Amino acid sequence: MPPKKSNTLTEAELRLMKILWKRGESAVTDLVAAIPKGEALAYNSVLTTIRILEQKGYVQHRQEGRAFVYRPCVAEQEASQTEIRHVLSRFFGNSRERLLLSMLGDEDISADELQRLKDAIQNAAPDKEDEG
Repeated sequence: MPPKKSNTLTEAELRLMKILWKRGESAVTDLVAAIPKGEALAYNSVLTTIRILEQKGYVQHRQEGRAFVYRPCVAEQEASQTEIRHVLSRFFGNSRERLLLSMLGDEDISADELQRLKDAIQNAAPDKEDEG
């Protein structure tokens, strides 16, 4: 049985998507050149990864001469929301409360981060009393 197709992004896929979100349209050679030095990928690896991204619906291509030029067709914000929903489903039973409590239990959270979270929760509360 073949593995289940995932709409989440692997690290290599995310690396290429970040380049496309930043640069816009790019040929594979442009993507290879834009990868930071310590994270270099071979041309064939980038080509394989970009084709997978196209199968997943994250990019589209057009032909320019002999080269394909790829562009993102999923916005970065949309992709991040998909990833968050995936984590919520896999690890927290779709419970935002469990996710937030897990984050609050992280020993590395700073007082500033905690205050911003409190403010965000207060401002997002649907039952916030109307002023006036």
